[in-house]
Amino acid sequence: MATFHERLKPRYAALGILFLSVLGVLLVRAWSMQVLSGDRFAAAAENNRVREITVDAPRGRILDRNGEPLVTNRATLGVTVSPSVKEDEEMLYRLSVVLDMPLADVLERVTSTREAALKPRLVALDVPMPTVAYLAEHQSEFGGVEVSVVPVREYPHGVLAAHVLGYTGEISEESLNSGEMEGYVLGDLVGKSGAERQFESVLRGEKGYRRVEVDAVGSPRHVLEEAEPVAGRDVVLTLDLKVQQVAEEALLGALAEARADDFKNARAGAAVAVDVRTGEVLAMASVPTYDPALFIGGISMRDWEALNAKDSEYPLNNRAIQAAYPPASTFKAITGMAGLEYGVTSLGHSYYCEGRWTGMGEEWSKFCWNRRGHGRIRFTRGVADSCDVVFYEIGYEFYKRDREELQAFSRRFGIGSPLGIDLPGEVAGRVPDAAWKAEFNANYPEYRQWLPGDTVNMAIGQGDLLTTPLQMVAAFAGIANEGNVMRPHVLKEVLDSKGEAVRSYEPEVAFAAEVSPETLRAMHNSLLAVTESGTGVSAFRGFGARVAGKTGTAEVAGKDDYAWFTAYAPADDPRYAVAVVIEQGGHGGAVAAPAAREILAVLLGLPVEHVQATDVSR
Repeated sequence: MATFHERLKPRYAALGILFLSVLGVLLVRAWSMQVLSGDRFAAAAENNRVREITVDAPRGRILDRNGEPLVTNRATLGVTVSPSVKEDEEMLYRLSVVLDMPLADVLERVTSTREAALKPRLVALDVPMPTVAYLAEHQSEFGGVEVSVVPVREYPHGVLAAHVLGYTGEISEESLNSGEMEGYVLGDLVGKSGAERQFESVLRGEKGYRRVEVDAVGSPRHVLEEAEPVAGRDVVLTLDLKVQQVAEEALLGALAEARADDFKNARAGAAVAVDVRTGEVLAMASVPTYDPALFIGGISMRDWEALNAKDSEYPLNNRAIQAAYPPASTFKAITGMAGLEYGVTSLGHSYYCEGRWTGMGEEWSKFCWNRRGHGRIRFTRGVADSCDVVFYEIGYEFYKRDREELQAFSRRFGIGSPLGIDLPGEVAGRVPDAAWKAEFNANYPEYRQWLPGDTVNMAIGQGDLLTTPLQMVAAFAGIANEGNVMRPHVLKEVLDSKGEAVRSYEPEVAFAAEVSPETLRAMHNSLLAVTESGTGVSAFRGFGARVAGKTGTAEVAGKDDYAWFTAYAPADDPRYAVAVVIEQGGHGGAVAAPAAREILAVLLGLPVEHVQATDVSR
């Protein structure tokens, strides 16, 4: 009979085999980790010990055409908090008291996941010196809190040219996921609108970095290596600060004038001034405006909601390029040239205006703005006095020809198409035609047919026609520039660190209208008559330079009339074109034309004065 020890021998053997097997596996694993994967694990260990923190580069400045700073950087004191202390609510509460900030706001910023993991979270900007001194004296009580110098955007002229300049903010997840901004990470500051966005690649600069050793919980201990960031390049715009100031003041003055004249809903408008030969935008104003400084350090929810409230008139919108309006009688310049070019009318053609037009039949009768009628009238006088009957007749003739020639001619001047300005958000407007109407009313067969009234309404700048102020000023500049519509642009040049130009914008033709010199000359003389003896004479009496322009008063369903004026000057040697639109402001010659006069005056070096004008035309 086997003894007790003899019975245990198989078990000892099995246990020994198991022990040797486990030991073997451990030895193989250790050999694999140290020999085969040693470099990889060493790198991982190094990454756990050493972290790299990016350092943002100061953005380039934005200057006007004369070198006057429009957007700069300023150094301010900011309080940052390391994300490693986000669980220390007691300390964060004390910090909120010191900064006089709601604890919820402090927690929201410290726990933000929009930045790199180790990047300190910016909690407060423009921290007053007493607060800085207190934090320095009680540093031991605020672990992970630092006061540092932070570069932020500064606007020396406040809200001036806000829509052209734009604002900055943290990059969104949507932008990152879309792939449109490669090389960025969450938390990066980017241009969100205007020139800040358009020229982001130039303004952003190159980031620096700081390699730091961290402890077991991830808190930085000391800096091992660092590289300074490279500031972005300066951008010079075509804007002229002085002209921009006058344009914005003129818009505000026109709105006040309209409200004083019983147009109480006049709260918004736009103005654009361009060089007719180069397309340079010398001024671009939109009212209401906003303060780009609101976005420094992140805009508050309250301010964001106020900017987008229904009764705010949407101040973030640049109405010069992002709003499309019926151009009203300013479009008669296009209709008139089309009529002359296609032989639908002529300078000697005579019309009779009795105040009411029945060319399409009694049931479709339409009225001239002058209900008493203009009597016997020819083409040039029809433009000067903005006689609707003249253009009803021209529009009806175009309809009967059934070739959509008015639409085609409009497009030759850039109407209904983006002009390609180097600013984000430009809308195309609309030149309606039979195909568009059929598609637009696809679900309403009874409205799909193109009717005579559609062309007739378009001929006077009404109906379904929509244009932007930029398109209208570019079209009038094209009339002044022998039919060549220059591509409007705001970039003049990009400067290097020495202030030397490394890139300059080259003017280019956006649309070559190919209009005969005779047609251009006829329209030029007709537009001159507008300001010298027609609907614009009151606004330009005693101006000091000859101006070729056109008044307009647009009818918009459910709203007061929109006032328009578009012109170029000096008429004998055109250099500048201006367009002004005042939403719900009344009559163009009475409200928009005086504002345009002020802008043209500063462009031509003439005295800038506000004049009282009268106009009852459309």
